[in-house]
Amino acid sequence: MMLRYALQTVRDRKGGFLGAFLALMCAAALITACGTLLETGLRGTIKTERYAAAPVIVSADQNVHQTTVKHKKGKTKVKHKAKPIAERAWLPQDIGDRLKAAPGVGAVVPELTFLAQPLTPAAAGDDGGPSYGHAWKSAALTPFRLVDGKAPRAAHDLVVDRGLADRAGLKPGDRLAVQSTQSPRSYRVTGIAAPERGELSHQTSLFFSSAEAERLAAHPGKVTAFGVIPADGTDPAALEQAVEQAVDGTTTQVSAGADRGPVEFLDAAGARIKLVSMGGAMGGTSLLVALLVVVGTFALSVQQRHRELSLLRAIAATPRQIRRLLGREALLVGAVAGVVGALAGIPLGGWLHGRFIDMGAVPATLERTVSVFPPLAALAATLLGAWAAARIAGRRIVRIRPAEALAEARLEPDRPAWSRIIAGLVLLAGGIVLVAVLSVLRTEAASTPVTFLAVVVFACAIALLGPLVVRAAAALLRGPLRLTGPGGKLAHANLRGNAARMAAVVTPLALLTGMTCTVLFVQPTLGDAARAQARDGVHADWALAAQGPGVPAEAARKLRTAEGVDAATEVVRTTVRVGLDKYPAQGVTPQGLTRTWDPDVTEGSLKGFGEHSVAVSELAADRLGLKPGSTLKFTLGDGTKAELTVRAVYARGLGFGDLTMAHDLVARHVDNPLAATVLVKSDRTQEQLAADVRKFPGVRVLAPAAVDDLQAARQQQNAEVNYLAMGLVLAFTAIAVVNTLAMSVSERIREFAMLRLAGATRRQVLRMLRTEALSVLLIGTALGSGVALAVLTAFSVGMTGSAAPSVTPLVYVAVVAVAGLLALAATALPGRAALRPLPVTVATAKE
Repeated sequence: MMLRYALQTVRDRKGGFLGAFLALMCAAALITACGTLLETGLRGTIKTERYAAAPVIVSADQNVHQTTVKHKKGKTKVKHKAKPIAERAWLPQDIGDRLKAAPGVGAVVPELTFLAQPLTPAAAGDDGGPSYGHAWKSAALTPFRLVDGKAPRAAHDLVVDRGLADRAGLKPGDRLAVQSTQSPRSYRVTGIAAPERGELSHQTSLFFSSAEAERLAAHPGKVTAFGVIPADGTDPAALEQAVEQAVDGTTTQVSAGADRGPVEFLDAAGARIKLVSMGGAMGGTSLLVALLVVVGTFALSVQQRHRELSLLRAIAATPRQIRRLLGREALLVGAVAGVVGALAGIPLGGWLHGRFIDMGAVPATLERTVSVFPPLAALAATLLGAWAAARIAGRRIVRIRPAEALAEARLEPDRPAWSRIIAGLVLLAGGIVLVAVLSVLRTEAASTPVTFLAVVVFACAIALLGPLVVRAAAALLRGPLRLTGPGGKLAHANLRGNAARMAAVVTPLALLTGMTCTVLFVQPTLGDAARAQARDGVHADWALAAQGPGVPAEAARKLRTAEGVDAATEVVRTTVRVGLDKYPAQGVTPQGLTRTWDPDVTEGSLKGFGEHSVAVSELAADRLGLKPGSTLKFTLGDGTKAELTVRAVYARGLGFGDLTMAHDLVARHVDNPLAATVLVKSDRTQEQLAADVRKFPGVRVLAPAAVDDLQAARQQQNAEVNYLAMGLVLAFTAIAVVNTLAMSVSERIREFAMLRLAGATRRQVLRMLRTEALSVLLIGTALGSGVALAVLTAFSVGMTGSAAPSVTPLVYVAVVAVAGLLALAATALPGRAALRPLPVTVATAKE
């Protein structure tokens, strides 16, 4: 019976359930989109290109491992963890001898992969993906075949792939300048090669002679990988097993089939982790926001039907029957909304994935994966959320006596239930605890999720304590509202008398304002502090920067020996791991370091800083228990173990990273050893220095402030990814604001008719609505701004040590203005529609 009545109610009250349907549909779409990102991170395909002809690839281990053994109550637990390293790990060349001896092996092809960027304008600006250099003898791994010219033999010979040749108009005999790991060099194009199985989609390949490739790779006695080609009649599965046995006892990794792609495209393998993290964070935040919004929408819907449900109680409907009715109505609406939203979420997820690729956050080599799991999970979450929201929203109507229910159908209770107040206070205390915790978190990975969780927890507290907050705000606004005339007096009466209804609108407004301000100002707070530290710590007069992959070491050496140059400090950046923890690091030239760089040393000294030294930030020193004279054991970017002596502890860790080492040490263990910048201390003019480095294409002499602008641009790119990731959540919240306001106004058609019959004009009623909307906007934005200010201040204290978050006034005003436009539009449009029928017709119509 309850199911039949629920179907009839949904059919007869389509308008009343439209708001809940929209909220649930948007929630399902958002969860599905986040789910597809998460699934792509977990199961996304990375297809091989360069290794297509080698069924088995042998490579170095790209992870740092840690094994812990715990003894408890007579039992031993062994836990193994692994974390990826930042750069490409290299294999000893003698591993090839083991592979050649394995049964079923036809050929073992060593592979060298290194940076090799064409410097001609037509080649450098193409869309052929990143450009890598290889030895010609590894062309068999694809395989590449010469379509014109001949193979490279001399040090200045070069073979380019057909894609690059077509884009740059190259032919055998032409010359091409290439910036690799060493100084740029001009090569003679001796041949053009093409893959047998179609052009490479995600990379450009340049082939050098074996000796030149080894020089440019700069890892003597090591290779990037080995491609193993089977002998005739050997099954690939048997070959894989034989290779695994051949390298047993080493840390070498054996990959076959679909596992070859991650070996070739390390950035795609790393992007998987980023997508899992991003999809999980977005999905979790979306789920919390969706639950809050849906509960508020259902609460408003149940409040609008209070009289109907009270009558059902009065004619002997039991609390259990009312709960079943509300639950089944919610499941019916949730099922339809979930299906529509899940279907809409699939293309939305594709759009998100495409935008992340365009922004460079995810490489195109990580192909999107879509299955039934994200839509099914979204549908299940929607059904569960709708059912839970209906049960929460209907708790009071099923717990009070029928007579009380009928009385409350016309007049709101003086205060919310004690259980609601207590729950709100608990959540408020939880938000305060999260803010306190946030103020002591000093890493971005730890603080970011706590930041957004704190906003959602405060919003939940506002939702529960909303009626009390609205009444308190109404008391404060009484004087100003009454000065605005009859419309203001009516608006004040509605704020006081319908606080629960107004609170349902205040909550999404507070959430929208608080979440938007937090999203917009978290990254600037961190970025501005980092740039300020870098700006204060750089004492150089000029800086070298490059349009290409970096500044060659020879350019720095040339300046260092030039007359009038006191110091030229090369800076190369990487990421290292201490244990399993990741730390940003940099390598700097020790010679003349203190003339160009001041990290604000608080302990120790940079005197004697050299190849076996490391300086650490205060954060790293605190976390690792280090001080000058301590020994730091860590893993460099390519997996090499290192042990250095701490020389100094410095305060400007945000600007310069947590670890600073000698440039030459870091450069030997990164994929791109070219300097990100070179700091120059000199009394020479910009033009004179530019003349000294003119032979290095793309290298420019800039003022340190210009380098700061380049860094700001890079940080802005990272911020845009976060803005996009959270933008959908904010869009959903904005839709919830409009939805809730429209529902709140639409159900008051009878109230408006009675006001018209009592003598109020249409313009006066609309003025009252505008005054209410502005009052609610003021309350919601004030609460949201307060939440954002508390959270951002705590974030700033923890991350920068200063209680001064970076807030752009114009951006904040724009946020409030957008919220105001949404509120006024969502009030005026349904208000005008509600005033269109004749008042007498509405007042005498059956409820």
